[in-house]
Amino acid sequence: MADNSNVALPLSISAGIHIGVIIILAIGIDFTHKPEPVQQVSAPAVKAVMVDQQKVANQVEKLKQEKRDAERRERERQAELERKAQEAKQAREREQAQLKKLAEERKQQEIETQKANDAAKAVQVKQQQEKEKAQKAEADRKQKEQERKLAEDAAQKAAEKRKVEEAAAAKAEADRKQKEAEAKAKAEADAKAKAEAKAKADAEAKAKAEAKAKADAEAKARAQQEQEMADALAAEQAALSQTMNKQMQTEVGKYTAMIKSTIQRNLVVDESMRGKTCTVSVRLANDGFVISSQTQGGDPNVCRAAKAAILKAGKLPVSPDPAVYNLMKEINLIVEPTFN
Repeated sequence: MADNSNVALPLSISAGIHIGVIIILAIGIDFTHKPEPVQQVSAPAVKAVMVDQQKVANQVEKLKQEKRDAERRERERQAELERKAQEAKQAREREQAQLKKLAEERKQQEIETQKANDAAKAVQVKQQQEKEKAQKAEADRKQKEQERKLAEDAAQKAAEKRKVEEAAAAKAEADRKQKEAEAKAKAEADAKAKAEAKAKADAEAKAKAEAKAKADAEAKARAQQEQEMADALAAEQAALSQTMNKQMQTEVGKYTAMIKSTIQRNLVVDESMRGKTCTVSVRLANDGFVISSQTQGGDPNVCRAAKAAILKAGKLPVSPDPAVYNLMKEINLIVEPTFN
C-alpha cells in the first residue's frame, strides 16, 4: 500500500504540470495573435485640436517601445514556457525513471523478501537441525563428561600413584646423586691428597736426589781428593811398608833362625830322626817366654823331642821391635834334626 501511494503522488503532480503548461501555451498563442489596441481619434477632435508633432512622434515611439517590450515579454514568456515545458519533460522523465526505479526496487524487494522468507525457512530448518544437533551434542557431551570424569578420576589416581613413585624415584635419585657426589668428593679429595702427597714426595725425592747428587758430587770430589791423598799416602806407605816389610822380613827371618837355632841346641836327637820333621806352633810373650807350644803334625819322635827342647829353653829370642814381635808372637816352625 505504501508503494502505491508513493507512485500516485508523483503521477498527480506530473498531470497537473502538463495541464498548466497546455493552458499557458494556449493563452500565449492568443496573446501572440491579439492585435494591439489602436486609439481611435474622432475626426472632430482632430479638427478641433492642433496636435503637436513631437508628442505624436513620442507617442509613436512609445507605442513602438511598448510593442517591442510586449514582444520581448512574449519571447520571454515563450522561453519561460519552453523552459518550464522542458523542466516538466525532464521532471516527467525523472518521474518515469523514478517509477521504473521504484518498480525495480519493489521487484528487488519482493525478490529479497522471498529470499528472506526462504532464508528464514532455511534458518528455521537449520535452527531445528542445530537444535537437534545441539541436543545430540549435549547428550554426547554429558556422555563424554561422564567418561572424562571417570578418566580424570583414573588419571588422578594414576597421577597420585605416579607422584608417589616419582617422589620415591626422586628420593632414590637424590640419594644416589648424593652418594655419587660424596664418593666423587672423597675420590677427588683422595686424588688431591695423593696428588699433593705425590707432588710432595716428588719434590722431596727431587730435593733428596738433588741433595744426594750434590752430596754425591761433593763426596765424589772429596772421595776423589781423599783417594788421591790416600793413593799418595798408600803409595808412600807402600813404599815405606815395602821397605819396612823388607826390614821386618829380614828381622823375622833373623829371629826365626835364632829361635830354630835355640831349639836345635836343646834338641835331643837319634838316628831314627834323620830326614824327618815336625811342625810346632809356639806362642811367645813379648820378652820371649814360651807361653805354649803345640805340635801340628810330623814324626812323633821329632815332635816329642822338639817340644821337650822348647820347654827346656824356656825363653826364645824375640825382637825388641813391637811390629816384628806382633808378627812372631805366634809362630809355626818346622823342626828338622841336624846331625854333625
